[in-house]
Amino acid sequence: MTHIGLIGLGKMGGNMRQRLRNKGVEVTGYARSRDVSDVDSIADLVAALPTPRTVWVMVPHGQPTDDVINELVKHLDKGDLIIEGGNSRFSEDIRHASELASHGIAYLDCGVSGGVWGLENGYGLMVGGDKANVDRAMPIFDALRPEGNREEGFVHVGDVGAGHYAKMVHNGIEYGMMQSYAEGFEILAKSRYQLDLAKVSDLWMQGSVVRSWLLELAARAFRAEGSELKGIKGWVADSGEGRWTVQEAIDLDVPAPLITLSLLTRFRSRQDDSYSAKVLAALRNQFGGHSVKSE
Repeated sequence: MTHIGLIGLGKMGGNMRQRLRNKGVEVTGYARSRDVSDVDSIADLVAALPTPRTVWVMVPHGQPTDDVINELVKHLDKGDLIIEGGNSRFSEDIRHASELASHGIAYLDCGVSGGVWGLENGYGLMVGGDKANVDRAMPIFDALRPEGNREEGFVHVGDVGAGHYAKMVHNGIEYGMMQSYAEGFEILAKSRYQLDLAKVSDLWMQGSVVRSWLLELAARAFRAEGSELKGIKGWVADSGEGRWTVQEAIDLDVPAPLITLSLLTRFRSRQDDSYSAKVLAALRNQFGGHSVKSE
């Protein structure tokens, strides 16, 4: 039986642990919360694994990932394998792989798509790294991807960093798709007609060229919250991948206006009042005498 360690048991990591166990993979999980963790420390997790060890890291990108990998290095041995399954930037993967190679520890990066629905439906996996390490980890990938032939839900994209690079652009595209749906539904919601947006969404799912899983999720949201979405504040975070996609587009001289504007719209959603809009109002007042609204 395959036995792995899994560090990070949040919404994604916790569901992945359960799916792996459902598929016959033994998992020892570690999280800072003792309510969900199987062991008390990363050292205990490593000690519980058979050699050569495989540890999947599923924590937020940046410093949290660095901290976990640095701690793992203290306890892992030559021949062990780390799979970074969070949303690290591809350049960080290249750095991690180089640093770990000096200790004889192998590294794979895996972009994971599927969100909270992955437990039931499986995950889309985009993997970067050496083929020998990918082959070694295939029982894990097979358990996580949707059921079917091995080509479904899994692709070995290329060298280290390629998996997260593909996931980065995937998320950039997702930003654009979500923004397009959001704008279209706002037009419908503000029209002269009293439209049931859940029913419209369901209809569009039936053979329409705009059908997608995101549209299905929009229908779920409208059914739960009503067409006006009164229970939801229009505040939208970004987790990094959209920014990195835009930066790559700039570096590669690729025009990507839709993805870029969808990212900027998320920034605007987090402003209670836009300073730039205040400047625009002030300028209109100054040159044309247009009225302004006081705070």
